[in-house]
Amino acid sequence: MTLEELDKKYVLKTYNRNYTNFIKGDGSTLFADNGDEYIDFASGIAVNSVGHNNPTLVKALQEQVEKIIHISNLQVIEPQAKLAEKICTLANYDGAIFFANSGAEANEGAIKIARKYGETKFDKKRYKVITLEHSFHGRTITTVKATGQESFHSPNFSPYPDGFLYVDGLEEVYNSIDDETVAVMIELVQGEGGVQPFEKEAIQKLEKYLKERDVLLIVDEVQTGIYRTGKMLASNMYEISPDIITMAKGLGGGVPIGAVMTKHKDILSAGDHGSTFGGNYLSTRAGLAVLEVLSEMESSGKLTETLAYFTIKLKEMANKYPNLFTEEVGLGLMRGLRAKDNDTMKAVLSKCMKNKLITLPAGRNTVRFLPALTITVDEIDEGFKRFEEAVSTL
Repeated sequence: MTLEELDKKYVLKTYNRNYTNFIKGDGSTLFADNGDEYIDFASGIAVNSVGHNNPTLVKALQEQVEKIIHISNLQVIEPQAKLAEKICTLANYDGAIFFANSGAEANEGAIKIARKYGETKFDKKRYKVITLEHSFHGRTITTVKATGQESFHSPNFSPYPDGFLYVDGLEEVYNSIDDETVAVMIELVQGEGGVQPFEKEAIQKLEKYLKERDVLLIVDEVQTGIYRTGKMLASNMYEISPDIITMAKGLGGGVPIGAVMTKHKDILSAGDHGSTFGGNYLSTRAGLAVLEVLSEMESSGKLTETLAYFTIKLKEMANKYPNLFTEEVGLGLMRGLRAKDNDTMKAVLSKCMKNKLITLPAGRNTVRFLPALTITVDEIDEGFKRFEEAVSTL
């Protein structure tokens, strides 16, 4: 039985698979079982933040596997405590952290924190969470309901939890807050919604307004966090200090991990929340290694150089092919080219894969680029060479 046949027979069909079988990675290059080399401009959807086979991460994982992989959270876990400290320090955030296994779990934790805040801090219960159109917050029943895209709210999975309201843009938030609203949950750059950043001044204005009314600001940094936009958190770039921040994806460099961080350190009590695997030795040791690599890249200026070079190459493509792309969008190494229509986006993605370049789709007909933050100039050049070879035929 071939690998494709095996997959189709035994794995649930929740993805439209490409059946290229990658067996090794090095930096931002992937190697298929037939010997073909691919440039990776996707990094596992912003997960492989330090690239494939990063020596610092590999060494840390090898050393940890030889000692302890997992124990219960009923015991203290040294790398977990150290990772929590490291995140708070790098983010310049006076908070505490709960570790989970994914972005959706981190967002579930954020919603639970907000709900308990709304239950215990006011005479009248507050429970409503406002999110934005085009947002994406996860695939669990609760986080999919928090996602402001009706296409995700299939009746196949209903009924969904109550208490979520979607509004079309930041200005509509102001008109939607009532005495039952406990939190507003946003992404600073809407990833699945089209790699669309919000204006810094508008976000700062919203933060001030919410603080004055004791409404929590939750920022979903599952995709924007861990230096993806050039700073430890996009919140740092926007110069805001949310009540709750969620992270995942790039934090483990490929090892599953999620985190919810809040300045309301005493809101949860023992038994309020938990996770069997969350924050175990392996995942938190991975997180420490990832932050070691990326914080050094930021302090040395190397990260800024990489972001700037990738931006130049991307803008060249946008300017050269106005027949295909209407604009270049995004921040840092969370970028996109807005295609003129959905068919064009699909054609670009298909052509890229045929030219051995991995890119991603996003909302609003966007071709998305999420390369490893450690990607080299040579890999960027080769990737855009293949990109141009792909799109020049359309």
